[in-house]
Amino acid sequence: MKSVEISGNIDYKKLISCLFWTNRIATRYVGCDSFLIQKIITKIQIYEANQIRYIKLSNNILEHVLLNIRDFELVEFYITLGEEEINITIQGNVFSVSTAKTKELEDEIISKIELEAKKYIPGYVLNSINE
Repeated sequence: MKSVEISGNIDYKKLISCLFWTNRIATRYVGCDSFLIQKIITKIQIYEANQIRYIKLSNNILEHVLLNIRDFELVEFYITLGEEEINITIQGNVFSVSTAKTKELEDEIISKIELEAKKYIPGYVLNSINE
């Protein structure tokens, strides 16, 4: 698992953009396959896909996830992209990612998020944390 701590004045809503960058980077490694959210776990709610439907970030789910991020509660995402399994956690200002098959993917995702975060809000410091 690789993590990045984003310190400084960042809007909690921008942390959710890490899902976009995860999808974008992972697609380069795995290929164009469906980015499917299998499960989202928050402090009081578990959203889980079934055999017929996958989870969509509807307004209600997204609002609940963002409230948890804003309140520094742990939010976990379990995602599949082709044969790759990607687990993402966001808590406070720490974004973490782990992958089942392609470990280099973790480094690429964290590097991209560090780079993009600097563009969004100048003047804050990013610290990489390797677990």
